[in-house]
Amino acid sequence: MPPDATATKKRLLAAAYAEFAQYGLAGARVDRIAEAAQANKRLIYVHFGNKSDLFDLVVANSLEDLAKAVPFTAEDLPGYAGRLFDYLLDHPQVLRLTGWSQLERPEAPPAQVDAYRPKIAAIAGAQQQSLVTGAVTPADVLALLLGLTTAWANASPALRSLADQPPWDPERLRIHRAAMTAAVQALITLPPFTGEDQSTGRLRTAPTPD
Repeated sequence: MPPDATATKKRLLAAAYAEFAQYGLAGARVDRIAEAAQANKRLIYVHFGNKSDLFDLVVANSLEDLAKAVPFTAEDLPGYAGRLFDYLLDHPQVLRLTGWSQLERPEAPPAQVDAYRPKIAAIAGAQQQSLVTGAVTPADVLALLLGLTTAWANASPALRSLADQPPWDPERLRIHRAAMTAAVQALITLPPFTGEDQSTGRLRTAPTPD
């Protein structure tokens, strides 16, 4: 019976996921991936092309897995942010992979662009229903939401060391999660901007009704 190519590809992808998360594209070694997968190095090129192609596939697959595990809900962005925070806490390799991707593959891969399109469209739809502020463009809403969601993970160790509890203590994370989702709620309810205050350089917002 011939060897199962599907099983070999799965082992190679799993090994590549761990290797790229740890070392990035430049630091990853095809030999280590093949050894970890107990496969011939040549099969990497047969199944996936070159190392850059394999890296892009691993990043795309990790984001696809995230999207399946944490469905995007434009009508409840704070809830989405909380669930995303939980997922990334349980899967820290995803942030490492996307961080390496931004550093080493700064051009926007089409698959990643396509992954953002429905989220942007969903936010625009939520704005039309007055569920999300129209004061901020959909792309800005998503960028700010993702920034808030990953703020603690991306904060410097020096900053995290100044927290009132150990940085990864469950209670500390619970408090941060609550603050983060409240910040997302504040973001999506921003009143319209009316211009810039020349004396302070800050944006003025329209008064909210009593």
